[in-house]
Amino acid sequence: MFKVKFWGVRGSLPCPGPTTAKYGGNTACIQIKLDQDYQIIIDSGTGIRELSASLLSDPEVKKPLKIFLFLTHTHWDHIMGFPFFTPIYIPNAELTIHGPVSFEDEPLEKVIGGQLTYRYFPIRIEELKSKIDYVRLKEGSLDLPNGVKVSYKFLNHPILCLGYRIEYENKILATCYDHEPFANLFEGDPENEEEGKNAALEQNYRVSQFYKNADLLIHDSQYSTSEYKKYVGWGHSTYKYAITQALKANVKNLALFHHDPNRTDKQLDNIKETFNPKFLKYGLNVFPAYEKQEIEL
Repeated sequence: MFKVKFWGVRGSLPCPGPTTAKYGGNTACIQIKLDQDYQIIIDSGTGIRELSASLLSDPEVKKPLKIFLFLTHTHWDHIMGFPFFTPIYIPNAELTIHGPVSFEDEPLEKVIGGQLTYRYFPIRIEELKSKIDYVRLKEGSLDLPNGVKVSYKFLNHPILCLGYRIEYENKILATCYDHEPFANLFEGDPENEEEGKNAALEQNYRVSQFYKNADLLIHDSQYSTSEYKKYVGWGHSTYKYAITQALKANVKNLALFHHDPNRTDKQLDNIKETFNPKFLKYGLNVFPAYEKQEIEL
């Protein structure tokens, strides 16, 4: 069994309301469901609160909980749900938090645990009952028990951000968010423009190779092409770019993800209606991810 369930699909900040009810307003949180006695979660945005309730109420989930949490990066929308993740308050629960560190004087313990201080929250990190370990990641890979391989690669974002590739039983899940296409940093400089162009092409190729042949790619698609022009350098992609790269990388299913908080349900429906039929004939299933959506690979 290899299933993926979305508990939060928004970027930047939560946006509950009547115009986002269909696709959901919670920020990034993805559950990886394998036939294992441990849980894999990617990001702890606000969607992780409902995930915790599901884990505790599901009789098929082994207790006490053993959880591997992989953070793409430590921007607020990807960690803000952590204080509301119920398992961290439960004795005998074990949580290993993996993620990149952007600043040497701010390790994961300080960034994640720093939310649990009286300045921000009524409970301190020292008061938690669970066992929590922190693992700093750079580029590389690791093996989880029983044949699960997790690889990770740096993406293009204002702080260090990792994409993940999870392989199990000949199935591949890959994430590529938060991510902006690499650009020519020397554009307009006659002496270095060609070198800059080649460097950007090479970096974009390496990223696409990271998720090559994925059964499911979850890709940043915060902006339309016209919107992106106003937000160059913010670290996000367009949905058209995500589709183009997925086609090049022989991806089977593309989940458009990290929806802009202003993107309405109607607009996301229009994106699906426009692009899903167009690219199915090329072997690519394109769809905007929505909360509680579950996909079996």
